[in-house]
Amino acid sequence: MSAVELSKSDTDAYRPKDDEDYMNERQLAYFRKKLISWKTEILAGSKETVSVMQKETENHPDLVDRASSEADRALELRTRDRQRKLISKIDEAIARIDDGSYGFCEETGEPIGLGRLEARPTATLSIEAQERHERSERVHRDD
Repeated sequence: MSAVELSKSDTDAYRPKDDEDYMNERQLAYFRKKLISWKTEILAGSKETVSVMQKETENHPDLVDRASSEADRALELRTRDRQRKLISKIDEAIARIDDGSYGFCEETGEPIGLGRLEARPTATLSIEAQERHERSERVHRDD
């Protein structure tokens, strides 16, 4: 049975467990569904933002109201930009599911771990590799 053939009810109630074969078809289907659902939510929020921003093109005569409105817009646009980048990471994670590399650290090839993937389904590094990467960034940033 391929990941595509798993029924909706199989993936709805399912939660990956540590006592299963790591990144078996069921786990891959679970994470694919989780990623696609997350992407769908983000895209729906984007459409809502565009709709709201189009409606809120009113001109505020009061400078404080106008400044507040512009600050809100800027924050919303920064948030949407972050989410646009997240969609790219989600697409990359789905591609890793397709090519069989999902769930394994890009640096070491070791399993990333179900707990980490559950918390951050787009993770590409194990916790240890991520910590090394962050320490290295701090050292280079301080130079």
